[in-house]
Amino acid sequence: MKRVAYAVICCTVFSCSPDAKTNKELKKTITFNEPVNINLSASASKIAIQHFEAIYPLNRNSLNNEVVELGQILFNDKRLSKDGSVSCNSCHNLKAYGVDNLPTSPGDEQQNGDRNSPTVLNSGDHIAQFWDGRAASVEDQAGMPILNPIEMNIPNEQFLVERLSNIKLYQNLFTKAFPKATSPISFTNIKTAIGAFERTLVTPSRFDEFVQGNNNALTNKEKQGLALFVKTGCTSCHNGKLLGASSYQKFGVTANYWDYTNSKKRDKGRFAVTGNQGDSYVFKVPSLRNVNETYPYFHDGSIEKLSDAVWIMARVQLDKDLSEEDVDLIVKFLETTTGSLQVDKQTPTPKLAQNI
Repeated sequence: MKRVAYAVICCTVFSCSPDAKTNKELKKTITFNEPVNINLSASASKIAIQHFEAIYPLNRNSLNNEVVELGQILFNDKRLSKDGSVSCNSCHNLKAYGVDNLPTSPGDEQQNGDRNSPTVLNSGDHIAQFWDGRAASVEDQAGMPILNPIEMNIPNEQFLVERLSNIKLYQNLFTKAFPKATSPISFTNIKTAIGAFERTLVTPSRFDEFVQGNNNALTNKEKQGLALFVKTGCTSCHNGKLLGASSYQKFGVTANYWDYTNSKKRDKGRFAVTGNQGDSYVFKVPSLRNVNETYPYFHDGSIEKLSDAVWIMARVQLDKDLSEEDVDLIVKFLETTTGSLQVDKQTPTPKLAQNI
């Protein structure tokens, strides 16, 4: 027997476009299939090792701590925005798993961008940055929001360099971080420092203990969710040490994504970067680490609940209708990737920049 559940696959934070469906039509009837039978005779840890890699606590000894400390202060300083209203941390709040939990984020003049702010945690190992992969590294990415008029709104590179050059704290910190530089305070060094700090934001979790061989790190239900995640085909994109973030994929392989997300805009993704029609609706595959905490989901933040996002992904990427029980199991597995920032206890946390 099949069971029927009703879910509103939309977020009320978006206004309806002219051709949007009515509220009544938005209540899609989701038909759940019977749960998939999972054979756990094979070790779940062996399944994990085949598809994933562990991440490990950060080794501070391998870092230039002066550059990292400077980057942390810059990351939290609102003076990196024109009017001093937002910092990197405003959209990538480290107390909220590197996001602001908004569909899209307000910038320096309270204008919102048109894409969801992805988590900055573990971003140093991504194949590229932004949903469309237009920045090759966290260092490249760090400078783009600063100069974006919708985001931090700094008019040009020299404007920020001159602003920071008049602050004694930064005169000292940049000189310490870049002692061989003729002009330590430069836009390139600003990006380098922020990128260096972001590379420290790694979040090992119980799942990593499991991948490393601790069979007791996951419950039986979580192991079932892991096996189901693999059997469903999710690992074709969400694999490796970040459970994704290593490839690009079209969003909506077997069905139009906007028919299920009620997205206001039909974002064509990487097409805007490459101009290649084959990149239409293609996005960087997001990492699923900490995914339980980094809602709302997808490039436009159109889906609030992780369970809805899991069902939609199975439907539009793999043409599979998961049962409610199967969705719950996969969610339980994904929750095991929720980690915490690892900070060397011997490395003091620097004071944030003061408004001096």
